[in-house]
Amino acid sequence: MANKKMPAGQFKAQCLMVMDRVKKYGQAVVVTKHGKPVVKVVPAQNDSEEEKMSPFGSMSGTIEVQGDVVGSLSEKWDADEK
Repeated sequence: MANKKMPAGQFKAQCLMVMDRVKKYGQAVVVTKHGKPVVKVVPAQNDSEEEKMSPFGSMSGTIEVQGDVVGSLSEKWDADEK
């Protein structure tokens, strides 16, 4: 399915209608300025799909901390001498 192209001025005048059509038909609209693509309006994914794609929390529960990760090592660092 090819993306529909629309000049920015036309998009500005018909923005709400364009958003409704993108949602209803699932077809993206590329908004252009001076004939060059600027942005693409695409249907939003439902919340569960967005959460699956988010990198935040994706590694939750996969790491186990063992030992003291905050305490000092027995090694001397150059920074400790200043």
